[in-house]
Amino acid sequence: MQLTLGVGVIVVIIAVLSALIIVRRKNRSDQREMERHSITPEQLHELLASNQEVLLFDVRQPLDLLAYPEIIPRAQRIPPEEVIKEPSLIPQEKEVVVYCTCPGDKTSRTVLRRGLRLHLYRVKLLKGGLAAWKAKGYPVEPYKEVFQLYNPSLAPRSG
Repeated sequence: MQLTLGVGVIVVIIAVLSALIIVRRKNRSDQREMERHSITPEQLHELLASNQEVLLFDVRQPLDLLAYPEIIPRAQRIPPEEVIKEPSLIPQEKEVVVYCTCPGDKTSRTVLRRGLRLHLYRVKLLKGGLAAWKAKGYPVEPYKEVFQLYNPSLAPRSG
Protein backbone atom coordinates (compact mmCIF):
# COMPACT_ATOMS: atom_id res chain seq x y z
CA MET A 1 0.00 0.00 0.00
CA GLN A 2 2.79 2.40 0.90
CA LEU A 3 4.52 1.62 -2.41
CA THR A 4 1.34 2.31 -4.42
CA LEU A 5 0.89 5.68 -2.76
CA GLY A 6 4.50 6.56 -3.54
CA VAL A 7 4.09 5.61 -7.21
CA GLY A 8 0.86 7.64 -7.37
CA VAL A 9 2.61 10.70 -5.98
CA ILE A 10 5.43 10.30 -8.49
CA VAL A 11 2.93 10.02 -11.34
CA VAL A 12 1.20 13.22 -10.18
CA ILE A 13 4.52 15.07 -9.91
CA ILE A 14 5.53 13.94 -13.41
CA ALA A 15 2.14 15.02 -14.79
CA VAL A 16 2.40 18.46 -13.14
CA LEU A 17 5.98 18.96 -14.38
CA SER A 18 4.95 17.91 -17.89
CA ALA A 19 2.06 20.37 -17.86
CA LEU A 20 4.37 23.16 -16.67
CA ILE A 21 6.84 22.41 -19.47
CA ILE A 22 4.05 22.48 -22.07
CA VAL A 23 2.67 25.78 -20.75
CA ARG A 24 6.14 27.35 -20.69
CA ARG A 25 6.83 26.28 -24.29
CA LYS A 26 3.47 27.66 -25.41
CA ASN A 27 4.17 30.97 -23.65
CA ARG A 28 7.59 31.21 -25.32
CA SER A 29 6.03 30.43 -28.69
CA ASP A 30 3.38 33.12 -28.13
CA GLN A 31 6.11 35.58 -27.10
CA ARG A 32 8.09 34.90 -30.28
CA GLU A 33 4.93 35.32 -32.37
CA MET A 34 4.25 38.68 -30.70
CA GLU A 35 7.84 39.78 -31.35
CA ARG A 36 7.54 38.89 -35.04
CA HIS A 37 4.45 41.09 -35.22
CA SER A 38 5.83 44.06 -33.29
CA ILE A 39 7.26 47.32 -34.50
CA THR A 40 9.32 49.84 -32.53
CA PRO A 41 8.47 53.54 -32.44
CA GLU A 42 11.61 54.21 -34.52
CA GLN A 43 10.57 51.69 -37.17
CA LEU A 44 7.04 53.10 -37.32
CA HIS A 45 8.37 56.66 -37.56
CA GLU A 46 10.60 55.63 -40.50
CA LEU A 47 7.70 53.81 -42.15
CA LEU A 48 5.41 56.83 -41.85
CA ALA A 49 8.15 59.23 -43.01
CA SER A 50 8.76 57.10 -46.12
CA ASN A 51 5.11 57.62 -47.14
CA GLN A 52 4.59 53.88 -47.52
CA GLU A 53 0.99 52.87 -47.27
CA VAL A 54 0.33 51.75 -43.72
CA LEU A 55 -2.85 51.97 -41.71
CA LEU A 56 -2.43 53.04 -38.11
CA PHE A 57 -5.19 52.19 -35.63
CA ASP A 58 -5.53 53.59 -32.14
CA VAL A 59 -7.28 50.80 -30.21
CA ARG A 60 -7.23 52.39 -26.76
CA GLN A 61 -10.02 51.90 -24.29
CA PRO A 62 -12.31 54.96 -23.93
CA LEU A 63 -11.01 55.92 -20.46
CA ASP A 64 -7.42 55.81 -21.75
CA LEU A 65 -8.41 58.10 -24.60
CA LEU A 66 -10.11 60.42 -22.14
CA ALA A 67 -6.94 60.54 -20.00
CA TYR A 68 -4.69 61.16 -23.03
CA PRO A 69 -6.80 62.88 -25.72
CA GLU A 70 -4.11 62.77 -28.37
CA ILE A 71 -3.39 60.51 -31.29
CA ILE A 72 -0.48 59.72 -33.61
CA PRO A 73 -0.89 61.64 -36.88
CA ARG A 74 -2.56 59.54 -39.62
CA ALA A 75 -4.03 57.18 -36.99
CA GLN A 76 -7.69 56.23 -36.93
CA ARG A 77 -9.41 55.41 -33.68
CA ILE A 78 -11.25 52.13 -33.61
CA PRO A 79 -12.81 50.94 -30.34
CA PRO A 80 -11.06 47.67 -29.45
CA GLU A 81 -14.26 45.75 -28.79
CA GLU A 82 -15.43 46.57 -32.33
CA VAL A 83 -12.20 45.25 -33.89
CA ILE A 84 -12.34 42.10 -31.76
CA LYS A 85 -16.01 41.55 -32.62
CA GLU A 86 -15.62 42.54 -36.29
CA PRO A 87 -12.03 41.81 -37.43
CA SER A 88 -12.93 42.67 -41.04
CA LEU A 89 -12.32 46.27 -39.93
CA ILE A 90 -8.64 45.37 -40.39
CA PRO A 91 -7.91 45.09 -44.11
CA GLN A 92 -6.17 41.85 -45.02
CA GLU A 93 -4.22 43.30 -47.95
CA LYS A 94 -2.60 46.28 -46.19
CA GLU A 95 0.11 46.84 -43.60
CA VAL A 96 -1.57 47.69 -40.29
CA VAL A 97 -0.14 48.89 -36.98
CA VAL A 98 -2.24 49.00 -33.81
CA TYR A 99 -1.39 50.76 -30.57
CA CYS A 100 -2.80 51.41 -27.12
CA THR A 101 -1.63 52.75 -23.75
CA CYS A 102 -2.13 49.58 -21.70
CA PRO A 103 0.66 48.13 -19.58
CA GLY A 104 2.32 45.44 -21.67
CA ASP A 105 0.31 46.58 -24.73
CA LYS A 106 -2.57 44.39 -23.52
CA THR A 107 -5.29 45.74 -25.82
CA SER A 108 -3.01 45.79 -28.86
CA ARG A 109 -1.97 42.21 -28.12
CA THR A 110 -5.61 41.13 -27.88
CA VAL A 111 -6.40 42.75 -31.24
CA LEU A 112 -3.25 41.26 -32.79
CA ARG A 113 -4.01 37.75 -31.51
CA ARG A 114 -7.54 37.98 -32.91
CA GLY A 115 -6.15 39.10 -36.26
CA LEU A 116 -3.54 36.33 -36.38
CA ARG A 117 -6.18 33.69 -35.63
CA LEU A 118 -8.03 34.99 -38.69
CA HIS A 119 -4.87 34.92 -40.84
CA LEU A 120 -4.34 38.69 -40.86
CA TYR A 121 -0.55 38.40 -40.95
CA ARG A 122 0.19 42.01 -41.94
CA VAL A 123 -0.86 43.38 -38.55
CA LYS A 124 1.75 44.62 -36.08
CA LEU A 125 1.57 46.22 -32.67
CA LEU A 126 3.52 49.29 -31.66
CA LYS A 127 5.83 48.24 -28.81
CA GLY A 128 5.19 50.45 -25.82
CA GLY A 129 2.21 52.06 -27.52
CA LEU A 130 1.54 55.77 -27.43
CA ALA A 131 3.82 56.31 -24.41
CA ALA A 132 6.86 54.88 -26.22
CA TRP A 133 6.04 56.97 -29.30
CA LYS A 134 5.84 60.16 -27.23
CA ALA A 135 8.98 59.26 -25.25
CA LYS A 136 10.92 59.39 -28.53
CA GLY A 137 9.62 62.92 -29.12
CA TYR A 138 7.55 61.91 -32.14
CA PRO A 139 4.51 64.05 -32.96
CA VAL A 140 1.00 63.62 -31.65
CA GLU A 141 -2.06 65.68 -32.36
CA PRO A 142 -5.18 66.39 -30.32
CA TYR A 143 -7.97 63.86 -30.66
CA LYS A 144 -11.14 65.83 -31.33
CA GLU A 145 -13.63 63.17 -32.38
CA VAL A 146 -16.62 62.29 -30.24
CA PHE A 147 -16.50 58.85 -28.60
CA GLN A 148 -18.55 56.88 -26.11
CA LEU A 149 -17.26 56.10 -22.64
CA TYR A 150 -19.97 53.50 -22.24
CA ASN A 151 -20.86 50.80 -24.72
CA PRO A 152 -24.40 49.53 -24.01
CA SER A 153 -23.82 46.36 -26.02
CA LEU A 154 -21.13 45.33 -23.49
CA ALA A 155 -23.29 45.96 -20.42
CA PRO A 156 -24.42 42.96 -18.38
CA ARG A 157 -28.03 42.06 -18.96
CA SER A 158 -30.41 41.92 -16.06
CA GLY A 159 -33.17 39.48 -15.82
